[in-house]
Amino acid sequence: MKFCSLYSGSTGNSLFVQGNETKILVDAGVSAKKVTEALTSIDVDIKEINAIIVTHEHIDHIKSIGTLAKKYQIPVYANLGTWNGIENEQSIVKIENKNYFKIGEEFEIGDLKIKPFSTSHDAMDPCGFCIKNDDKKISIATDLGEMTNEVMENLKSSKFVLLESNYEPEVLKFCSYPYSLKSRISGIKGHLSNNEAGKTISKLLDYGLQNVMLGHLSKESNFPELAYKTVINELEKKGINEKEIELGVASRTEPSKVLKIS
Repeated sequence: MKFCSLYSGSTGNSLFVQGNETKILVDAGVSAKKVTEALTSIDVDIKEINAIIVTHEHIDHIKSIGTLAKKYQIPVYANLGTWNGIENEQSIVKIENKNYFKIGEEFEIGDLKIKPFSTSHDAMDPCGFCIKNDDKKISIATDLGEMTNEVMENLKSSKFVLLESNYEPEVLKFCSYPYSLKSRISGIKGHLSNNEAGKTISKLLDYGLQNVMLGHLSKESNFPELAYKTVINELEKKGINEKEIELGVASRTEPSKVLKIS
């Protein structure tokens, strides 16, 4: 399998996943132009994309799904609650490109097996994804107000995880956001902190995790270096050497390197 974070952050999200034969996007929360340019930079033509799967209806995850589906006839997959939310956002996808899945029920796109799982976030029916190709499993888990038992169980046995590390509590406390937004971010329907990301990773190392990319970093209440260091500190508290895992940080503004998951 191959994975690339095209964009990941509070300003827009889109991820690329490739199996032996199948290429998909997880979300398309930036402009269609940015998505196509990012794919071109990793030698992928937008016309090769077999589907877009959607985590939830917030604009930083769905901004260009309507444009991409219409222009390139790309099927879009989401659950019923998310589709209802998408329609409220006026990001119209024609009926022939709309596909539905149910939380907890595995579905297939080409040679990829995809299992959606519920996440704790202030959206209609938000989810993350476990994606399998042959015996390899990767997982996508962002927009998490808390690390629930359900999410943790789904992340187990993943070789790679794109995991939210959205904010640093002390930075959030003193940033320019209004109090209501700060409360939303740190609440159980908001986002996952750097510390919680580190604790999650330390537990998943017992279940085969080899590679992690921290994602969905806030522009105002986090920094890539801080997220990385905080996670490393959490691992060290558990007696885990940072050499035991490959750890990267996804950029808000440019594609990551293409990871090969073997």
